[in-house]
Amino acid sequence: MFGCKSLLCWDCVPEFTDPDPLPFSLPSPLPQWPQGGSFASGRICLGEIEVLKVDKFEKVWRCTSLRGKSLGFTFYRPLEIPEGFFCLGHYCQSNDQPLRGYVLVARATNASLLESPALEKPLGYSLIWSIDSHDDRVYFWLPNPPKGYKAMGIVVTSGPNEPEVEEVRCTRADLTETCETSNLLLTIKSKYAKNAFQVWNTEPCDRGMLATGVSVGTFFCGSAYFDSEQVVDIACLKNLDSSLHAMPNQNQIHALIQHYGPTVYFHPDEKYLPSSVQWYFKNGAALYTAGSSKGKAIEYTGANLPSGGTNDGAFWIDLPNDEDARNNLKKGNIESAELYVHVKPALGGAFTDIVMWVFCPFNGPATLKVALMNIEMGKVGEHVGDWEHFTLRISNFSGELWSVFFSQHSGGQWVNAFDLEFIKGNKPIVYSSKDGHASFPHPGTYLQGPSKLGVGVRNDAAKSKFIVDSSIKYQVVAAEYLGEGVITEPCWLQYMREWGPTIVYDSRSEIDKIIDMLPLFVRFSVENLFELFPTELYGEEGPTGPKEKDNWLGDEYC
Repeated sequence: MFGCKSLLCWDCVPEFTDPDPLPFSLPSPLPQWPQGGSFASGRICLGEIEVLKVDKFEKVWRCTSLRGKSLGFTFYRPLEIPEGFFCLGHYCQSNDQPLRGYVLVARATNASLLESPALEKPLGYSLIWSIDSHDDRVYFWLPNPPKGYKAMGIVVTSGPNEPEVEEVRCTRADLTETCETSNLLLTIKSKYAKNAFQVWNTEPCDRGMLATGVSVGTFFCGSAYFDSEQVVDIACLKNLDSSLHAMPNQNQIHALIQHYGPTVYFHPDEKYLPSSVQWYFKNGAALYTAGSSKGKAIEYTGANLPSGGTNDGAFWIDLPNDEDARNNLKKGNIESAELYVHVKPALGGAFTDIVMWVFCPFNGPATLKVALMNIEMGKVGEHVGDWEHFTLRISNFSGELWSVFFSQHSGGQWVNAFDLEFIKGNKPIVYSSKDGHASFPHPGTYLQGPSKLGVGVRNDAAKSKFIVDSSIKYQVVAAEYLGEGVITEPCWLQYMREWGPTIVYDSRSEIDKIIDMLPLFVRFSVENLFELFPTELYGEEGPTGPKEKDNWLGDEYC
């Protein structure tokens, strides 16, 4: 961190003529959620601290790009803070999206230790960075916390005077968690400063299902020499309420799914449709054991599958040997298909993640796009048993759909609610790509691989008559936070081995064929092509089930 004064900002200037971002609301009003607990009550108790979300703001400073790449960013001060609650920091967001952010405001509860209050005023402020010219002024201040306390956010002012200590509160250190930078929002370069000034979003360092860090919604800023993800100057809150009162109960879970459950569109040319797990078992899927060439029929509930343990290669599931039966299973059965739902806390219980898993008996072959050419890869990319998912993130303050994670092979993307397509009320659309079943928010062709070179695996997504309405066709299979025995997990969910055999492809011969077809200006050596294309083109380990995926306990990673 550093303090400096800038008289000139190269990359952005104040500009107040463009319209301000407008607030966003979902297409339909929220329903009255079933009663119980503190879900959607507007407030969340974190133990010694109670917080609520504020989304009414006063503009402090706006920065607009001179290069025309975006409408810039605006810094806001929260308004309409209820009596007894205190601001923890200010808010920043891009001007090219609706105003939908928030910051948390806090107050101490009766459980707070009187000899060491949960919240304290800062001792003062340190000036981090400023613009001070005839045209505009802005000042960024870091609260200086008392010993044993942590600052939670930055304060922005339009005047040079240090903010009042009443402006924000700092939080006792044992009630906080470490946070880290996420998205880089803004870089400001100045002729009079050695280092550029940068602004980041922040998030808790640990964001798994059992993590306790609660994001405050504020931002972090500093000089460009800051090269560590972990932020030491500000923190996020810690949820010490192990009961997670703000998480939805069973009735509320069903209400949320029925209100927000997306409609999943499969491609009109999709040959390998989803099915229920029970249909797959009933129609011939078999369990194989290492050292034996003969498979064993699987009970429709999965009761005879090995339970627990790890993926040690001792067992796997495969299609039957009979060719007609194999081809029948590969096609799937969309009439039986349903979404398998895992409900879990996110960001310290401030949000609920509704993870929806879809099962397809077979994953089809890859199609490579090379410049203007589309090349079928034969069997490359095929595998038995395909588990894909998407995740609805719900605010526990209001029950509002906040964002959706679209899983795409080994990665994915979070998409804000204002960038989603909706089909009925507040139900989003999810597009499942042809053959590979990756999830996308909009129709189109998406390339996996070095897409800037026009080379990659095609993911084609479009509407069709092949749909699954997850608001109706779903089964809640896990919600650990509700307690043992509340949700009966199906037997097949405890199967930790592979849902398909390991396959190794003769990809080199396939790529040799491709090279012969390519025009000279896009030709690569065999070695370079192997580096360019995704690793799954060269071999497929049998996919594991939902509980073996990293995101079962962890957060979604892009």
